[in-house]
Amino acid sequence: MENLFKYSDNNKRYHSLDYYYRHKYNSKVCKISLNANFSCPNLDGTVGYGGCIYCSKLGSGEFAGKISDDLDTQFEEVKKIYQKKWPNAKYIAYFQARTNTYAEVDRLKQIYEPILKKENVVGINIATRADAITDECLDYLDDLNNRTNLTIELGLQTIHERTAKLINRCCSLDCFEKMVNRLRERNIDVVVHIINGLPYETKDDMIKTIKYLNKLDIQGIKIHMLSILKDTPLEKLYTQEKFHVLTKEEYVDIVINQLECLRSEIVIHRITGDPKKEDLIEPTWLLKKFCVLNDIDKEMGKRNSYQGKKLK
Repeated sequence: MENLFKYSDNNKRYHSLDYYYRHKYNSKVCKISLNANFSCPNLDGTVGYGGCIYCSKLGSGEFAGKISDDLDTQFEEVKKIYQKKWPNAKYIAYFQARTNTYAEVDRLKQIYEPILKKENVVGINIATRADAITDECLDYLDDLNNRTNLTIELGLQTIHERTAKLINRCCSLDCFEKMVNRLRERNIDVVVHIINGLPYETKDDMIKTIKYLNKLDIQGIKIHMLSILKDTPLEKLYTQEKFHVLTKEEYVDIVINQLECLRSEIVIHRITGDPKKEDLIEPTWLLKKFCVLNDIDKEMGKRNSYQGKKLK
């Protein structure tokens, strides 16, 4: 049971982000999501048009700050909210919306550097695509990594090519794996996003994605449930084909099986989603995020399950 208790002083049977932050920084750490108004190579025709089929009009990261506000305003408004509850907290600046390395390095510096100078900012997380990091950008990320706690978040979603085509990902698995390796050669932490419940994927498909990632040198993972949002290509596909949407019970079962296939040192940055009620079509059970989290915890206890249990 060593794996179970190694990262578990918060009653979790997996290596939670809260545990990781508290033990790394000896402090409450709050992540502040920012919107720097980036575009995406899968929107403007560089690699594709229209973006991934599940993305809203705002693209990925619709919970980031308001585009109409400058980054300083976005940061300070959220910080004020956190300070009321955790006056001594430290902060991670999370560049979340769309593809946050998709610009010339000079522009990236103008965006990142002022935020890093803010008081109690201990790191920066950058969400991006594996095909949107140039050699020059990689050199700059290497420099950032030597000055702060840098994490690059890469969207993979699935390892299965048939699904990648269906969701219009427009980035190959080979490209993804090569970028993970290039980032790790420079000791840059990598967090990977996956989505459970993608159209026509089976439980076995989703577990295979996790088993693949477990063999890579990654430091964290975000597990999402597919959200069918209004005014997206995914909504049209769902209306036409009525593909199966995972029930909460199916999702809980799949996540637990996935966690059992992951090395215990991999940090679980997210284990469910929390879409906006006004945008969500299915599954409506996602609106009760804490119920999903509690159900995962309870079921893991019933099964005597823990992260890495199936690894020998």
